[in-house]
Amino acid sequence: MNGGDEGAESAAQASPPQPLEWKFSQVFGERTAGEEVQEVDIISAIEFDKTGDHLATGDRGGRVVLFERTDTKDHGGSRRDLERMDYSTSRHPEFRYKTEFQSHEPEFDYLKSLEIEEKINKIRWCQTANGALFLLSTNDKTIKFWKVQEKKVKKIADMNVDPSKAVGNGNVASSSNNVSPKPYLANGGSPSKEFSFPPGGIPSLRLPTVVTSNETSLVARCRRVYAHAHDYHINSISNNSDGETFISADDLRINLWNLEISNQSFNIVDVKPANMEDLTEVITSAEFHPTHCNMLAYSSSKGSIRLIDLRQSALCDSHAILFEEQEAPGSRSFFTEIIASISDIKFAKDGRHILSRDYMNLKLWDINMDSGPVATFQVHEYLRPKLCDLYENDSIFDKFECCLSGDGLRVATGSYSNLFRVFGCAPGSTEATTLEASKNPMRRQVQTPSRPSRSLSSITRVVRRGSDVPGVDTNGNSFDFTTKLLHLAWHPTENSIACAAANSLYMYYA
Repeated sequence: MNGGDEGAESAAQASPPQPLEWKFSQVFGERTAGEEVQEVDIISAIEFDKTGDHLATGDRGGRVVLFERTDTKDHGGSRRDLERMDYSTSRHPEFRYKTEFQSHEPEFDYLKSLEIEEKINKIRWCQTANGALFLLSTNDKTIKFWKVQEKKVKKIADMNVDPSKAVGNGNVASSSNNVSPKPYLANGGSPSKEFSFPPGGIPSLRLPTVVTSNETSLVARCRRVYAHAHDYHINSISNNSDGETFISADDLRINLWNLEISNQSFNIVDVKPANMEDLTEVITSAEFHPTHCNMLAYSSSKGSIRLIDLRQSALCDSHAILFEEQEAPGSRSFFTEIIASISDIKFAKDGRHILSRDYMNLKLWDINMDSGPVATFQVHEYLRPKLCDLYENDSIFDKFECCLSGDGLRVATGSYSNLFRVFGCAPGSTEATTLEASKNPMRRQVQTPSRPSRSLSSITRVVRRGSDVPGVDTNGNSFDFTTKLLHLAWHPTENSIACAAANSLYMYYA
């Protein structure tokens, strides 16, 4: 009996999970037909917090907008509490606008005659404390540490006079516009036509008191500013699992900061050569390991990923492990290095795998295997014949982000025409779904043919590889390089994706 059970369990584990059916959930900032998008409103960063109950977006205007989950609050308690009570949450994740604040302003570097734009490059959530939310946001040069907290509104009450007639600090409003000096009372008020002592005087003097009302307002306060540590544009920030430190990375250096200390950082990686003419690669992305506080990974413009251990030395210019894929002989061209440049890396939740995104592909790496990626998912292979055009219009330099599901079974990344792709990365999975950032995400899907001779798996494999017809996407639609989906994030515990199409935030669930 036991043997049979074990066999059934192993068979269940061996079979890949079924492809997900994605449905539209919500949209924030939806554009009407023909509406022109303002440059400052375009979303440039998206991030869920660890619980998945909060979502933050940053835009090119330097604003950070926070959303909070509402479908679990309706039933009281957190999702974890509901699961403990065996409460089945059949409803999909729903979010609502919480608050927004101006994180960065445009600046000018007078020493370098350089404009520093306010665009938010990255947002990272920090550990919550005492009901307050903490997050890091950065533009090209300056990182800021924000505290967002609900505060009860304070009001003045218990006054002797009618508050509607009181102005300033103890002065009583007067309808007289006379500019001549006015006599003052001993207690700081000023007599006027509208105010007179009652007959017999005031029986007792009640000083105004400040009382806390039941109304609350959200207040965002900048706790610290981490500035003047990067000569080049910051491309990444990442929190450490120790909850005390974080890294910031620019093209040539990675700095280690303590959250409590804003005037000092330690340079832990420096790839700047003595002679800048010898420069062959730059840092494109960096991230801490999710559980090991001494390990972090960074990617380069040459398509390699380096894993470093902070315990080895103070300056980690020598890596612990190098991950790179050898190019096929004879395949080198003018565009080889450009399309090999990694735009984003993400650790899986368990820390065992790293997901990387270059211009053409998504690659999944096992940190215990440096010989090559364990899986490659072709995203833009059909664009290979158009690389010349993409170079001319600078689209070849677009930086697409990537993300993994909380269970590590799927990966996702964006593409052109406001499309994004979801791939299954479990052994034997052929899942490869193309979705559009619109209210009908499956609109661009390949339809299942009526002929039974062709199986569904063969169709998904076609989508997985991509179309061979230049100028069209994987499903035969014409391609629009002006609409691109660069930023997206996967909910940490559920199959829910948030993605940005220009100034609109779309949310999907499966």
